[in-house]
Amino acid sequence: MKYKLKKISGDASFREFYRLKKNNKTSIIVSAKKEKFKNLAVYVVINNILNRNRINAPKLLSNHYKNDMIEISDLGEKSFYDHVISKKNKLNSYKSLIKLLIKVQKIKVKKLYKFEKLKIKIPNYTLSNLHKESDLFFDWYLNYAVKNKKISKIKKILRSELNKIYKKLNFKNNTFVHRDFHISNVMINKNKLGIIDSQDAIIGNPLYDIASLIDDVRIKLPSKLQNQLLDFYHKNSKLKNDHIQKLKNDFDILSVQRNLKILGIFVRLYKRDNKNHYLKFLPYTWMLIEKRLQNPALKNLKLLFYKYLSIKKLKKLNKI
Repeated sequence: MKYKLKKISGDASFREFYRLKKNNKTSIIVSAKKEKFKNLAVYVVINNILNRNRINAPKLLSNHYKNDMIEISDLGEKSFYDHVISKKNKLNSYKSLIKLLIKVQKIKVKKLYKFEKLKIKIPNYTLSNLHKESDLFFDWYLNYAVKNKKISKIKKILRSELNKIYKKLNFKNNTFVHRDFHISNVMINKNKLGIIDSQDAIIGNPLYDIASLIDDVRIKLPSKLQNQLLDFYHKNSKLKNDHIQKLKNDFDILSVQRNLKILGIFVRLYKRDNKNHYLKFLPYTWMLIEKRLQNPALKNLKLLFYKYLSIKKLKKLNKI
């Protein structure tokens, strides 16, 4: 039997990925020494949950957890990004993704799962989680982008306002959330959609993943299309009986929260891991934040951003 092993591009985690070819069949070797529990054990459990709910995700083929690796099924080399990026009319393509997301949101989880002797619980999103994520903006991005000795004061003021905003979320944390649902984490193989990179899944707000999909920093969607997609989600999801303005409120808040987190993560990847290609996404991330700050519920946060940070300057920032 002939074997061929080739390293393939990874993600923002500490994992490394290799495509293993055995004769005419391929599989993926996932290796992780850092954050091994989340990147391997939790990843297998979440993939199992997805597969049991008839959602295509990588299946465990062989377990080498003790040796810091697992072998999983190969969902192919073509992502939804590759499929949709050159399309002029993206609406119908994105509708298929939203239908997939709605299916994901119907998942009911157990209190406890096991992988080998490890116990794994799918956590609930909390106010503390929201702050922990947006704190990445203060801890990494501000120190990188703002030459100001008053950063600790700015953090205290903005964090206080964010606390008020997070308490304005309408919907409960009662929905299965992938937590990184965007077009590069959905694969297409023989016209079948499959979900990857699911190890961060939680039980949270139903608008989190739709905000992640529509306000994706990797692809610039026209405002009209973004509105059409949110409307399509509203009419087809479990929230169809709720007023669209309730959805829009949570969408805008979670989009700002997520994109503040992304600014921090991308700078951390640059500073800590020498992955400087993430810097190219910073200006558009700011454009998305500024767009969602038009929501009246975010008025005070918008004023504080303009007072303490130069958004126009930061939007133009590629690297300093």
